[in-house]
Amino acid sequence: MSLGGDDGYGGDYEGREARRSRGAAPEGHLTRTRLPEGDGDPYGPPRRAPGRPKPSRNLITVVGVIVLLLAAIAFVNRGDGKDGGSSGGGDTGGGGTEAQPTAPTGERPVDGKNATTDIASGFAKSEQGAQSAAANYAVALASAEMTKADSRHQLVSQIFTSDRVNGLQKKLDRAYSKSFLEKLGLDANGNAGDGMTYVSRAAPIGTKTTTSTDTAATVEVWCTGVFGTAGEGSKNPVANDWFTMTVKLRWVNKDWKVESYSQKDGPAPVNSDNTASTADEIAKAVQQYGGFTYAR
Repeated sequence: MSLGGDDGYGGDYEGREARRSRGAAPEGHLTRTRLPEGDGDPYGPPRRAPGRPKPSRNLITVVGVIVLLLAAIAFVNRGDGKDGGSSGGGDTGGGGTEAQPTAPTGERPVDGKNATTDIASGFAKSEQGAQSAAANYAVALASAEMTKADSRHQLVSQIFTSDRVNGLQKKLDRAYSKSFLEKLGLDANGNAGDGMTYVSRAAPIGTKTTTSTDTAATVEVWCTGVFGTAGEGSKNPVANDWFTMTVKLRWVNKDWKVESYSQKDGPAPVNSDNTASTADEIAKAVQQYGGFTYAR
């Protein structure tokens, strides 16, 4: 789902009712609305197609070998530290610094956060800084806060360049109409019903700069995420999605700001056969697990 129009925001939201009736989100937002198929438990195990073969013994053996290899690699990378076998990412004592497999690399991503929206700000004026900004802005644009007018206005005001804010606010307000929010299982204020928890959270997998100058950059952010409404009887159960968001940035007032953004589906891996969690487990996970500040 991409944002139409030359300005990157899309225009005729009212003319897209046919698309919305199929469960798509307003353009410029990442929420995915999916209706359960049949009368089965939408949070139960995925149904297997008739006659689907079980994993072969050879496949199970290969998977087991891969797991053992990964465990061996992890053991080797633990190093020879004296503190119980673990090693940090700091000075090795030999005049150099050894980067551990899970240690972040590159520039420090951000100097601070906005006190109102808690979105990272103060990104470095560099290609890495632009990638970090794009990753964090993609998360914000995919968040559940976008369904509520007050929080949406705050997010847009912070993320976008000042000359784009007013026009985008009006288009998003039209997009998040009462009728559209009802399709997401929300009331006119963007709140879920009793016993329901609305979920809309994305996680960047990686970033790529396609164009870059001293004052402008275009960054692609590959993301996965969970979107839907958790709760017994939900008509929009939480499901995962994969997409790539393209973010056009401009350097303004010592920080990167968004001029426009668009989105396309994928790249998406093959779905695994993990058993789906219950609605209660999903709701608790969203409430208990916090997000991150993302950095290149």
